[in-house]
Amino acid sequence: MLQDPLTLYKLIVLYMLNRVNFPLTNAQVSDFILDREYTNYLTLQQVINELTDTRMITSQTIHNRTHLSITQDGRETLRFFQNRINHGIKEDIDTYFRENEYVLRNEVSVLADYYFRAGTGEYETHLVAKDRGVSLVDIRLSVPTETMADQICANWQKKNQELYQYLVSQLF
Repeated sequence: MLQDPLTLYKLIVLYMLNRVNFPLTNAQVSDFILDREYTNYLTLQQVINELTDTRMITSQTIHNRTHLSITQDGRETLRFFQNRINHGIKEDIDTYFRENEYVLRNEVSVLADYYFRAGTGEYETHLVAKDRGVSLVDIRLSVPTETMADQICANWQKKNQELYQYLVSQLF
């Protein structure tokens, strides 16, 4: 057993991020770890912050969602210490990804964000749908209000597949 529980939690996060070939959101990692009661929310956020500070993982915030990815340093650390993660925990993680990989991948493959353009006084939305890291659709729309930009981003999350199919049918 590890002397320091924080070290185990860090290894669990690294193992999770290493297990997939796409970023996971902070919420996805948190949901898994908190549902199994490995630790509490505050401790988990401390662990994620420390992993980010030591450059074992990267963190990118896109429209209120923080995407986490393992770095090469994180992979090397995991390679050396992976044997310190209980086999049962690894099996829980592996089973979770086998059962949920499609849903998890889809959640992080659809991106929507907006920002204010001071030069024009409008808001620009940036909408992206990816599959295995390849952009299927990458759209930028300018709108006059922040409310509209926010609504467009929310609807993109819900309707991106339908809109992609429409565009392909109209353009092909």
